[in-house]
Amino acid sequence: MPSASRRPTRPAQPSAAHRFHHALRPLRPEAIPVFTARPRPTAPMLLASLALSLPALSGCSSSWFCHDTTAERGEAGRKVQVVDTDGQTLGVTVEVVGWRLTPHPQVPDDGDKVHFDYRFDGTDEPRGPVVDACAVDQDRVALRCTTVDAAGAWPEPDGTRTGDDWLGVDHPRRVAAVLFLPNDQSYDRPSCATDPKDGGGKHPPKSASTGDQL
Repeated sequence: MPSASRRPTRPAQPSAAHRFHHALRPLRPEAIPVFTARPRPTAPMLLASLALSLPALSGCSSSWFCHDTTAERGEAGRKVQVVDTDGQTLGVTVEVVGWRLTPHPQVPDDGDKVHFDYRFDGTDEPRGPVVDACAVDQDRVALRCTTVDAAGAWPEPDGTRTGDDWLGVDHPRRVAAVLFLPNDQSYDRPSCATDPKDGGGKHPPKSASTGDQL
């Protein structure tokens, strides 16, 4: 009988343990990754990082939040109620008691000047309000202005404060009256230009000057 043909035998497959053993080849030294531990940030490092970010933050706040505005100038009068930047009365009145044209005793050769007397009522603070006083013509155009500080006035027994001041004008005969503006000029809030973080807000109106219509 012919012998049965023998089927070729497949080579034995390596075991899983054998394959794993040959896969573990030693790495070359240059191929071994090196991991360097990063230091944890310290308080000084955090402060330095914060300091670097502040300019950007302040720039944003300067353009987003810091905004300067100016209070509206009130109407001038012989007697006015002094108001703050929000237009709220301070409980203080100031009035021109009288005025006249006369040479200043220290410079009589300069000719006539406006000499006016004034009175504050309702201020008992060491630092009182500061207001603008102007000599005006018949059209209420300012011929010359100055600021009057209640703290510089003389305290009277009745609680008022009185004083006097001088205004030199180019044409004294054009003076028709001396008027006070009601806006308190003593409020000094930092502007955005000087303090972009905490500055801004409402400021007193610009002080009156020659040529202003009051």
